[in-house]
Amino acid sequence: MNYIVGMLTIVTLISDRGSNFEAIVKTAQNEQWPVRFAGVIANHLTAKGLDFARSQGIPTYVIEHLGHPTRESFDAALIEQIDALGADLVVLAGFMRILTPGFIRHFAGRLINIHPALLPAFPGLHTHKRALEAGVTEHGATVHFVTEGVDEGPIICQGTVPVHKDDDVEALAARVLAIEHQIYPRAVKWFLDGRLRIEGNQVKLQPPESQLFKL
Repeated sequence: MNYIVGMLTIVTLISDRGSNFEAIVKTAQNEQWPVRFAGVIANHLTAKGLDFARSQGIPTYVIEHLGHPTRESFDAALIEQIDALGADLVVLAGFMRILTPGFIRHFAGRLINIHPALLPAFPGLHTHKRALEAGVTEHGATVHFVTEGVDEGPIICQGTVPVHKDDDVEALAARVLAIEHQIYPRAVKWFLDGRLRIEGNQVKLQPPESQLFKL
């Protein structure tokens, strides 16, 4: 799957702060990416990330999911807005909604998410608590293309962090968030540069380089 290199457009979906969105925008500014952040869409008026977007001159939109009778009607409204913004890439940054198959199919190959675990381990919620209960010595985060299976899409890259003996959920979550802020901008830049190839359920990076990062 090839992508056109050039000035591409990103639309981001958030539910609250969207700190990974902040990390992507700040990295893009520091590295002078040729990219346009066309808009940030939240499903809550109170999403804190809207303030950051406005401070950067990025258009903001709110589509309240509670104002829609079904998931399908909410996702249809999202699709309409995202398409109107001309998104080449849709970035999920703490968007706490389960997306419908129709939405996922509409944006296939250009919809990415970050999950706070080393997939395929610990899909779903409460990943840090489950990692501690499992006694793992390494935890982390995964950037992946979104498919209809929950947290099952082709993996773009991963970042690992050590799990310390005295860790609680908050300490581990903070360490994982730090690696998230490193790997999500890298994955987005690879997409923008046309370097990602989806082959089956794998993502190949061209030219090759490590798709695993360590904190």
